[in-house]
Amino acid sequence: MAKSRVELAKEMYRAFSAGDREAIEEVIGPEFEFHSPLDEHGLDRDGYFERCWPGAGSLTELEFVRLIEQGDEVVVTYEATRANGTRFRNTEVLGFDGDRQVRAEVYFGWNL
Repeated sequence: MAKSRVELAKEMYRAFSAGDREAIEEVIGPEFEFHSPLDEHGLDRDGYFERCWPGAGSLTELEFVRLIEQGDEVVVTYEATRANGTRFRNTEVLGFDGDRQVRAEVYFGWNL
């Protein structure tokens, strides 16, 4: 049975937290686009791995606050703890094409 997009999203966040790039690469499609307030024009798949992946594996805790699937998107709000003990909250909108993630819109800046 195919996984729901919510389950795929959860797996991706857990893989990022653990620094498991192989698991992420299985879900992110070749046409992946990443958008955040710091990436005005967006990043492609290679740009995502170059800019964002170095932070993978640095979280000690991850708690999902909100997971909403609407059409081809999943809205995720989570709270996380960094290795240094600081905490933050992000909301992200993930776009899917079938079982592949093709877009991420990241909204951050909320320290807890």
